[in-house]
Amino acid sequence: METAEFVRILDREGGLLAAAAEEAGTEAKVPTCPEWQVRDLLRHTGMVHRWATAYVAEGHTSYHPDGGLPDLDGAELLTWFREGHRRLVDTLASAAPDVRCWHFLPAPSPLAFWARRQAHETTVHRIDAESARGGTPTAIDPAFAADGIDELLRGFHARSRSKVRSDEPRVLRVRATDGDGAVWTVRLSQEPPTTERGGTGEDADCEVAGPAVQLYLALWNRVPFPQVTGDASVAALWREKSAVTWS
Repeated sequence: METAEFVRILDREGGLLAAAAEEAGTEAKVPTCPEWQVRDLLRHTGMVHRWATAYVAEGHTSYHPDGGLPDLDGAELLTWFREGHRRLVDTLASAAPDVRCWHFLPAPSPLAFWARRQAHETTVHRIDAESARGGTPTAIDPAFAADGIDELLRGFHARSRSKVRSDEPRVLRVRATDGDGAVWTVRLSQEPPTTERGGTGEDADCEVAGPAVQLYLALWNRVPFPQVTGDASVAALWREKSAVTWS
């Protein structure tokens, strides 16, 4: 997917998040993040948006701490969120393609990284906001969902910070049933997971399968896995250990 498409998705998803949060109210519980209320969701996502904006807008070439969470609530918090989201979208849309700044996953360029990462960050948290509001969630494009699976498996969980470890070597296969070649083989061990695209011709201890959107949300621990075959304890290990946390 092209950077401009990620920016377009980010623009849409942030608007949907804010609308769902406003409808739910900042005191509403977030079922997909049981420890959060909507105010926590807005504070966190708005902080991440500003943190990401600073890298691209200010050209930080090494890690730069975030600005912390605001002491805001209600209408003021929603306004603060919308302003930060708009600045992020505008910054990414107007940045030079060769802008140099820090980023933490492999990518064709820093700008491509931040556009992709913030599109997925905002989409997952939009799902959270809509879970607080209730009703049918807004659809996610399957191709975008498949990209998000790839980012999570081959990006986040390739890092040393991943807690998905197994005392005995195990193989988890992830198969999107509505995408051509949308298959990943995840090898679990006492080291960080290693993931390859494709089935690689080897047997898996466990396979999780289903439409790309459902797998995307399940791998981010927002919904149950659509289908699990083989050793279900491997899927359970993912659910238990795969949370990506801010600190």
